Amino acid sequence: MKVGKVIGSIWATRKAQCLQGQTFLVVESGGQEIVAADQVGAGPGDKVLLATGTVASRYCMDAPVDAAVVAIVDGEKER
Repeated sequence: MKVGKVIGSIWATRKAQCLQGQTFLVVESGGQEIVAADQVGAGPGDKVLLATGTVASRYCMDAPVDAAVVAIVDGEKER
């Protein structure tokens, strides 16, 4: 899992049937921009938790996604 910040969104007028109604967000994490399927209603500026790889796909009902936003982070505990 990764922590990132939502910096934008992406629209697609045509997409696979299994992705109909799905919202996609651009998330900056570790210096990379990642497109993630939004599962929690996150928005620009939100700090989020990302599931990646097979876990993300399974979380999205086996849709062909590499990343999914699975939580909005309210705070972090000091290390």
